[in-house]
Amino acid sequence: MMSGRGFDERARETRRPAPPYGGDAGGALAAAVTWLLERQHPDGWWTAELETNVTMTAEHVLLLRFLGLDVQGVRAGAVRHILGAQREDGSWGLYYEAPADLSTTIEAYAALRVLGVDPGAAPMRRALDVIRSLGGVLRARVFTKIWLALFGQYPWAGIPTIPPEIVYLPPFVPFNLYDFACWARGTIAPLTIVLAHRPVRPLGVALPEVVLEGTQGSLARVPGGGPLWWADAFLKMYERSPWKPGRAAARRRVVQWIQDRQEADGSWGGIQPPWVYSLIALALEGMGADHPVMRRGLEGMRRFSIDDADGWRFQACMSPVWDTAWALRALAAAGHRLDEPHVRAAVRWILAEQIDVPGDWAVRSPRVPCGGWAFEFDNDLYPDIDDTAVVVVALLESGAATLARDAIERARRWVLAMRSRGGAWGAFDRNNTRRVITRLPFCDFGAVLDPPSEDVTAHVVEMLGALGVDGRDGVVRDALRYLAATQQPGGAWWGRWGVNYIYGTWCVISGLAAVGAGPAMVARAAAWLLSVQQPDGGWGETCYSYEDASFAGVGRSTPSQTAWAVLALQLAGQGRHPACQRGLAFLAAAQRGGTWEEPEFTGTGFPRDFYINYHLYRHVFPMLALAHAAAAEIPAAPRERHDLLVR
Repeated sequence: MMSGRGFDERARETRRPAPPYGGDAGGALAAAVTWLLERQHPDGWWTAELETNVTMTAEHVLLLRFLGLDVQGVRAGAVRHILGAQREDGSWGLYYEAPADLSTTIEAYAALRVLGVDPGAAPMRRALDVIRSLGGVLRARVFTKIWLALFGQYPWAGIPTIPPEIVYLPPFVPFNLYDFACWARGTIAPLTIVLAHRPVRPLGVALPEVVLEGTQGSLARVPGGGPLWWADAFLKMYERSPWKPGRAAARRRVVQWIQDRQEADGSWGGIQPPWVYSLIALALEGMGADHPVMRRGLEGMRRFSIDDADGWRFQACMSPVWDTAWALRALAAAGHRLDEPHVRAAVRWILAEQIDVPGDWAVRSPRVPCGGWAFEFDNDLYPDIDDTAVVVVALLESGAATLARDAIERARRWVLAMRSRGGAWGAFDRNNTRRVITRLPFCDFGAVLDPPSEDVTAHVVEMLGALGVDGRDGVVRDALRYLAATQQPGGAWWGRWGVNYIYGTWCVISGLAAVGAGPAMVARAAAWLLSVQQPDGGWGETCYSYEDASFAGVGRSTPSQTAWAVLALQLAGQGRHPACQRGLAFLAAAQRGGTWEEPEFTGTGFPRDFYINYHLYRHVFPMLALAHAAAAEIPAAPRERHDLLVR
């Protein structure tokens, strides 16, 4: 396993034995269809585990301890999960076989101590060795320090400050809440309450060992010498002042802001960080565990937890709309349409999930009704452009154009209204690009902006193409200029929400093919994909490519990334190229029991900081590639156009 002292992805990319060439592609497709249909929920949807690093489970343990709730119900399973993810050198990482991550290792170590694991046990000694070798808690990220500060294990003076008075800033003033991406906004708002209280509650154990000798004097200083260092110094002075005339009202307003954004399932934003900090903030403002808001929040967490042979763990979020849309697309490619009960059930479920209420996105797009879809079951305040575009294409490919006509039109209008300056799209918000906020000392925890990206923009272009729009349309032309400007010198595109250049390149080729545009761009991209095929016939790329672009297209072959490359080549007119055929052979030979195995993380939350292993990716994308290959052997019917849906 990798340690924090060095990382050479290329040295291990061929460790997994390559599957033999060949394999029955037709049989693999039939088995994949059967496997998928057997796992459809009776209500029509699909979803699978959204696997992340162990901090989700570790922070849940710390949340329970902070709220004074019993950890015994998750103790054995959480210990099994956290220790099961530890690597041989004692560390934990951000993704499969990643370098050691200091903050993840500290949080895992702290949670295990809370859960009663003997600090003298070998796994704990190895973990502590890693923590100390990487500089101790002083070098950890802000969020890890906040978790320790909540229990008196780190000084609050060393935590950057954001006051609750930020809630007063209107959207046009820099540093207002809506300058932050929705996930950061939902996290920072409750943290302003936490930072105003600076609580210390009993952890039950002491953790002086995570502090490296000689660094104690630096713990109380906020690190960093960026251009906004003075802002934190000024805010620290304000916090020390006994006169804060707007503080009490600001806290009340933030509390109301938080309560207004609780979802139907009890979550905030359908994701873990806003959820846990909202519960902590409300508890600090006097809400007990029996308060209706707190009770819904705590009870809703059960749906996000998994307890099986691998242990008890908490998912960062859930992805049923995204998973169902891609399952529909894979089934449609395999010839399953609306006249079949399982497809009709999925279509009806997904139509019922369309959102028609305003959310935070409306602050910058106030005059358009919502027609989007969100990622999760209950996330009505935060629909996203990426899900919406893919859902529309899935509905059209499934033969639901007539049934879903009104829903598709509402989605189209909403997506077009969410276009950012420059003709491209971000995921959740319009024009969320005020980069000055990234200079705040507080913002070391991942992406805090939601600017336009290549992959989301490409999915919108693909949606417009499916609706009958072509490259002559003005909106599409603007998007094409953006995609041309963001193509890498080697021909690839960067992937914001999937790992990484293979994902981005497939997304953009899909969009360009849908509108019949950019042949030169497509040719360069296809040539890049051909150049990075692995010797075993597959494609793979490590998350490390976000750290070092020379790792673009470098990594052990995975089913999902191989499928993305194959799909891109098929759309680029290279479906009969020997490399594409070898990719299909890799997929057919790698199938096991109707599906595929994939321990690698190929989904992206925050580049360089947070990665995801979508357990359905390993299935739906290989199935989609095999289905497209099978369809190519049948004389093509004229492409169905949906110009009637375009206004």
